[in-house]
Formats: sequence, structure tokens, C-alpha cells
Amino acid sequence: MRPSPPRRGDRKGPRGYTAAMKSRQTTGQHTLPSLVPVTGAVPPPGHRPPEDHLPELQQALLAWFDANARPLPWRRHYTPYEVWISEIMLQQTQMERGVSYFLRWMERFPDLPALAAASEEEVLHAWEGLGYYSRARNLLAAARLVMQEHGGVFPSDPEAIRALPGIGDYTAGAICSICFDHPTPAVDGNVLRVVSRLTADERPVTQPAVKKDYTAALAEIYPTGQCAEATQALMELGATICAPNGAPHCDLCPVAAFCQSREGERWRTIPVKEAKKPRRAEQKTVFLLTCGDRTAVRKRPATGLLADLWELPNVDGFLEPQPALELLETWGLRPTELKKQLEKQHIFTHITWQLRCYYVEVSTPDGNLTWVDAARFDRDISLPTAFRQFWETP
Repeated sequence: MRPSPPRRGDRKGPRGYTAAMKSRQTTGQHTLPSLVPVTGAVPPPGHRPPEDHLPELQQALLAWFDANARPLPWRRHYTPYEVWISEIMLQQTQMERGVSYFLRWMERFPDLPALAAASEEEVLHAWEGLGYYSRARNLLAAARLVMQEHGGVFPSDPEAIRALPGIGDYTAGAICSICFDHPTPAVDGNVLRVVSRLTADERPVTQPAVKKDYTAALAEIYPTGQCAEATQALMELGATICAPNGAPHCDLCPVAAFCQSREGERWRTIPVKEAKKPRRAEQKTVFLLTCGDRTAVRKRPATGLLADLWELPNVDGFLEPQPALELLETWGLRPTELKKQLEKQHIFTHITWQLRCYYVEVSTPDGNLTWVDAARFDRDISLPTAFRQFWETP
């Protein structure tokens, strides 16, 4: 049986957390300042099949990560709680944005008990702007489940981790390998790109069978005692060197000599992805209604897109100014001034919202809406970015 995971602050981190990383961490830098050439571990030139020279490939990759790992805040202690939060946040989120949200989150919910004790509204408000709000609800549900069923100690068993709400194979693989040294690869888009290019695999990486094959193959070759470094090195290589757009930085890649896609610049067409379905477009008329110092909001339905979050009142389709004001009257409101009109858009994974917003002052706060003052609006109301962009507009 494995020992209980360390408390926050107890663990120094795997060998990937080097003195250079500590130095960058203390200066507050969270981007990669430079790439350090690795000597003594780089294989000789030539395009050689990765499986034929696996020990050399692993040595080169791990040495490169040791020298170049970014000083990200969750790499200071490698606690399961911090790794878990970071991995959930970084789904569909750029690294720089993820770091800023992570730091604010840890100020508000510094450990698992603090998160478990929070209200859903507090958690959703802290998550505001990251999108995919079901992730935040699952974080809260999982934290409460760990408190109830695991005595407040994050489980180390892979199956127990996968059983927590919102944790799939990728997140479980990251937590298990980084925090508990399990040979459980975390195969995301970065890793799919790296492996497909190394092996010149022209199968579409969007197919579940390809991801399954890569996961199984990597699990077989994970180096004992260095699973944390192996997982993060692959992620880091895809994020910083083997770029998804434009030419990869092959001259800086520690495993370039093994890469089958360098020959003939096959990296231009690898990884292969199946064509995405085009987003459908929807038009909505939005109302930013004010009555004195109060603004109207309402709850969205409990299911579907942005479920159970607050929103500005809105209807489907674009309305011209006069029909829009007449609609407000049917809601029991008395418009006194149409202040301005603004149009914006918000892009979801499968939908684009075209939004026309009317800023309207009304004389009475009726209409079966919730009216909140500015202080509560900024403190307690978890308003999705699609609507928050109108509130923040001068």
C-alpha cells in the first residue's frame, strides 16, 4: 500500500524541478525564458526509428526536460490537489491564462477542505471566464466526495481517482504519474502530436483508437521512478517545441534524430485530423437592464449550455429597437431610456452566438427578474463571458 500523499508544501517535486526552475519560480516568471541545449544526452544525427533506440530517446527527453521545464506554480510541490486543479483548468485554456486563474484560485481555495466547504456560487464565480462551467461543478463535487469517502486525503489508486466526478483517463493519468509515480500516461493534444510525428503515424489522431494505442504503448515504456518526468516531458515538448501551428523547432528538439516526420518535412501534414463540423450560428437579443444602481439578471435552465448560471435577459433572434422596447413592456417593465446598442459575438466549441445588446433604463424593477447592485454583481454573480462582456463595456 502506498503512503498517504504529502501535505501541501511537504514535497520537493520530482527531479524535473531543478535549481534553474526554482530560480525562475522565485522571480515570478511562468513562461519559458530560454531553451537550454542538452549535452551528453543528444543522440547522433540521423532519422532512426524511435523503438530501435528507446533508452537513448528517453535519456535525451528527460535530460531536456530537466534543463528546460517551465517554472509553473503547481510544479513547486506537486501535491495531488494542485496538479488536479491545474489539469482541469488547462483544458481549453491557454497556459498564461491558466496560471493567473490557478494563482487566484489557490488564494481563495488553498486546499481540498477549503474547496469542499465552499458554496457552488463561490466556486462558479472563481471560475468565471474559463468556460465549460461543468468543470467547476465537478471540482466541487469531487472535493466533497474525497472529504466524505477518503477522509480528506486525495486517493492514490488510479481507479479511485477515475471514479471522482469530472476526471477522465487523461486527468487521472496526469495525477497518478506526476504525484504517485504510476506508469499512467496522460495523452492530450500535445502528446498526440509528438508521438504521431515521432512515428510518422498518418492515422487521424482524433480517432479514439489512436489515442488508446498511444496510451498503451507509452505505459509499456515509462521509466520506473521517473513517471512524473516522462509525462511532463512529453507535454512540455508538444507545448514548446513540437508546435501545432507553423514549423516545429526541430533544431532545439532533443529527440529530433529519432523523428520520422523530419524526412521530407512530413510534419507539415502530421498529425492528421479529421475535418471538424462547422459551428452553427445563433442570433440573440440581450438586455442590460438597469433601475437606478441595480442591474437585472436571471438564472439559465438547469440543463443545457451554461446550465444554471446567471445571464442577462435575452431572447432568440435580432430585434430592432422599437420591438425590443415593446417586448420589455410585455415583461411588466417600463422602459424610460434606451442608452445605447452594442453588438458582439461569443464563440463556443460548436456554436457562435451573435449578440445584440440594448442598454435600457427602466422605472420599476419588475419582470420576474433578479435585481442586484454593482457590488454584488462583481462579487457573487457568476456571469458567463458571453454576457459579462457587455457589463464590462464602458
